[in-house]
Amino acid sequence: MEYANNILETIGNTPLVKLNKLTADLPCLVLAKYETFNPGNSAKDRMALTMIEDAEADGRLKPGGTIIEGTSGNTGMGLALAAIVKGYKCIFVISDKQSKEKTDVLRAHGAEVVVCPTDVAPEDPRSYYSVSKRLGEETPNSWYVNQYDNPSNAKAHYQSTGPEIWKQTEGKITHFVVGVGTGGTISGVGKYLKEQNPDVKVWGIDTYGSVFKKYHETGIFDEKEIYPYVTEGIGEDILPKNVDFSIIDGFTKVTDKDAAVYTQKLALEEGMFLGNSAGAAIKGLLQLKDEFKKDDVVVVLFHDHGSRYVGKMFNNDWMKKMGYLD
Repeated sequence: MEYANNILETIGNTPLVKLNKLTADLPCLVLAKYETFNPGNSAKDRMALTMIEDAEADGRLKPGGTIIEGTSGNTGMGLALAAIVKGYKCIFVISDKQSKEKTDVLRAHGAEVVVCPTDVAPEDPRSYYSVSKRLGEETPNSWYVNQYDNPSNAKAHYQSTGPEIWKQTEGKITHFVVGVGTGGTISGVGKYLKEQNPDVKVWGIDTYGSVFKKYHETGIFDEKEIYPYVTEGIGEDILPKNVDFSIIDGFTKVTDKDAAVYTQKLALEEGMFLGNSAGAAIKGLLQLKDEFKKDDVVVVLFHDHGSRYVGKMFNNDWMKKMGYLD
């Protein structure tokens, strides 16, 4: 009989799916690494499990302990699944710009959720960075994950996502395109791919209000670049240690409106019911069209599922209110 011993054994080995309509004007083959096939419906399942296993191995996470993390939702979901199987408690700190669906899903998996304001500086004691760190210091027998600086994040994608993409494309991949948040996906996958073929180009998708693009191009951390934005799951107002800028060939920025509109377009034109960062990723890829030639094989990674955005990007009343639809 063929079966998994628990839900965690179903993480990884997600399919590559060809894009057709939205990429019809491009000269190359565009393939989506479809991470919603993971059990928690996102790429974050991979790194959540690796971070937990590594913390168990070196004693940072002890039996019956409490896992504490600041999350935009998906890392929390991956951590919650592993915690259920392995017998841990979870406290997740989330910013108030994240969709209600994400908070509800985390609570449905037994986690305690603390909601913090978005529009405060990272060092502000009310920010979700500060609150999650403080809870980690105050809670007995707890482990603060810190996905932004935790090397196990990028390691997970170096060990699984990168090799899968290389094998699935038979080594023919020429470009890897992905939204950048904590940096684990782009850095882990990019490192693996460039070790196989240094000519593979790695492109990051950033959002307006985030510091990544300017920092990559100039080495300047410009606080004037930072302002609140709607797009979920990509961009930062800090420089996570997991973002290896030496691996990234370039960034392109996508507006909140374009990210939202293209999230809908993926569902309506490709039948791909995906999250907000997927809309940003495909729009960013289209903005990079001059980088692609005939016979190129471009892989874009789609992080999470549309069910977490039903009240926002898939709600036309919300889209109209935001000025994203006429």
